[in-house]
Amino acid sequence: MEAGIDELVSRMTLEEKIALTTGQDFWSTASVERLGIPSIWLNDGPHGVRRPRSGGDIGIGDAKKATCFPTAAALASSWDTGLIGEVAKALARECHALDVQILLGPGINIKRTPLCGRNFEYFSEDPVLSGKMAVAFVKALQAEGIGACVKHYACNNQEFERMTISAEVDERTLRELYLSGFERVVQEAGPWAIMASYNRVNGVAATENSRLLTAILKREWGFEGIVVSDWTAVNCKHKSLRAGLDLEMPGKGGEGDEIIAQMVRSGRLDEETLDEAVRRILKIVRKAAKHRREGASFDPEAHHALARRAAGESIVLLKNEGDLLPLDRNTIGSLAVIGRFARDPRYQGAGSSQVNPIRLDNAYDEIARLLGGNNRLVYADGYPDDAGAVDQAQLEAAVKAARAAEAAVIFAGLPPRYESEGFDREHLDLPPAHNRLIEAVCRVQQNCVVVLHNGSAVTMPWVERPRAILEGWLGGQASGGAIADVLFGAVNPSGKLSETFPLRLEDTPAYLNYPGEADQVRYGEGLFVGYKYYEKKKIAPLFPFGFGLSYTTFTYSDLAFNRETFTDREPLKVALKVLNSGRMAGREIVQLYLRDEESRLVRPEKELKAFTKVQLEPGEVKTVEFTLEAKDFAYYDSGTGAWFAETGWFEVLIGSSSADIKLTGKVYLNSTQRQRKRYHKLVPFKYFLEDPAARAVIEQELGDTPLFAVLLSGTLDGTLTALLSNMPVIKLLGYTAGSVTAETLEQVITRINSAG
Repeated sequence: MEAGIDELVSRMTLEEKIALTTGQDFWSTASVERLGIPSIWLNDGPHGVRRPRSGGDIGIGDAKKATCFPTAAALASSWDTGLIGEVAKALARECHALDVQILLGPGINIKRTPLCGRNFEYFSEDPVLSGKMAVAFVKALQAEGIGACVKHYACNNQEFERMTISAEVDERTLRELYLSGFERVVQEAGPWAIMASYNRVNGVAATENSRLLTAILKREWGFEGIVVSDWTAVNCKHKSLRAGLDLEMPGKGGEGDEIIAQMVRSGRLDEETLDEAVRRILKIVRKAAKHRREGASFDPEAHHALARRAAGESIVLLKNEGDLLPLDRNTIGSLAVIGRFARDPRYQGAGSSQVNPIRLDNAYDEIARLLGGNNRLVYADGYPDDAGAVDQAQLEAAVKAARAAEAAVIFAGLPPRYESEGFDREHLDLPPAHNRLIEAVCRVQQNCVVVLHNGSAVTMPWVERPRAILEGWLGGQASGGAIADVLFGAVNPSGKLSETFPLRLEDTPAYLNYPGEADQVRYGEGLFVGYKYYEKKKIAPLFPFGFGLSYTTFTYSDLAFNRETFTDREPLKVALKVLNSGRMAGREIVQLYLRDEESRLVRPEKELKAFTKVQLEPGEVKTVEFTLEAKDFAYYDSGTGAWFAETGWFEVLIGSSSADIKLTGKVYLNSTQRQRKRYHKLVPFKYFLEDPAARAVIEQELGDTPLFAVLLSGTLDGTLTALLSNMPVIKLLGYTAGSVTAETLEQVITRINSAG
């Protein structure tokens, strides 16, 4: 590997080059021993290292031991880029110890529907939150010499028929929502790898999609790493190579290599296409070899402590009626702990990301430890371990335990067969036995706390009954201790929802279009996913995006801008003050949204653009600052193929959630961009009138003709003006009595387009 990359490529045989573009087994790349090119390992997963014991093993369930950190759904709810960076650094140390060079994560697909079985592995419904968390993760991981493989590119937003479905999505929605996080992480963090997904995008397989893999990812965004297929996602090797896929995983034992060799020898596949993939792979192999640490180790206790802190920061306090929480461990006489998840926790998702944890805490034992023993605790299973039908005896035992205690903590959520990689959820409900348990216990115990373990949104038909609700997510191997910390106030909850919780499935944005039919799923809701949909439709959710309570209170004030009028060539700086007006130290997540007051294209009511998490002691005030750039104000204009920030007023909204806006202010953007719309004869005439440059040409060239003169003057009856101006410009010629010819009109349009 000491030779230059081009020299190495020139010294490789055709067969060696082909072999390098396909895994040598399930998890590693091919080596070329005679040239000193080593093999490197690529392993799951986003929240823990799943290193099988050999390259031929799948390794789910019996992989080498590693720390299981909170899943992406949980970590995103911390809204803490520093924290996720700490987790990524710990993952890198474990990768070195387990001899893994590329970690398959993070997953940054948008949560288009809460039914997606893999939502626990993704960050958010919002591309800014997803993108910023991904940037922090990738930067921290790669700073330690371990490559990130960001996935799944692109539009892998459901598990239903994920290997065959075609996501039918318009260009603007694709750019603003589904590619946005990938663009941010490529340009700000430079991941070593991007994983191409199983599905098709607008009819073309992601692994064969040259527009996605080459035109956008490599050329437009400048991605310098390797494009890796999702495992078994390649349908046709030579099509994938041509499209820009570099590494097919897993290996096939050489199957198909001779076909590629024959295609190269016969000229049906350009060898330079193969060489480009080989060069990219060699650059990453060289980088991985440079950072390899023989004999590396890590501190499992320190990582477990970090996992506990991360889980605690991710827990969301959804309800706390009458300040029931935190419980006072010094005064509480008896506590009922109810639900199997208290002792047999649901702490991670099912599927390829499953980690074999070094240790596993449960909430019951951790609560007992905080209370100095279990003499004040009473436990009941509450429901069967298979989440099947209600067990009446178990239910009665739980009710009896709750009735005799001063308070009850109920552990409920989704078992693995309700959510997993490989299939989607059928509904948003908890198992009937869990719902029935909550209802029954709350009837006999007024001091009830519900703790939820789930990877995505759930419905809560009982939401009014318990006094407190904690969203615990799938919080990793230390989640039991983190829950105990929050219940008893050792940790003040500071998480906020990274996705909207709807009242019912029928309210969700993709409801009418999911799961698709005839091998296609239409993204008919367009830009309006998550909170953007609920706000546009004026549908109140169960809990809004960005929502989360605290054991203290915060007051916002003094919103200010460095300028109220600015151009798209200068940043806008936003500042405000946040006061901890309560009696307990806490952390607040400050969210900045933008609303375009008037736009040529439809836009959401508001869009998240920035956020930060601030630590405050009681009575402490801190100034929070944000910097916004031109792209924060822009939309993607499919007509011109570019991002465009329009001149006009924008409202800056500062909130503690998408639904709780504390401060607002207005700024005026003077755009220096020229929106290069391409005109043709079928464009409605009104668009010529709205564009000053186009209108000027029309006035000069056609202003003397009666029809165009009166349309330009605006003196026609309003109804008639609307009728004519909405017509394609070519249709107006029929009302000019031949005074304007089609040839003249084409010349005018050519001049408008040439003027740009």
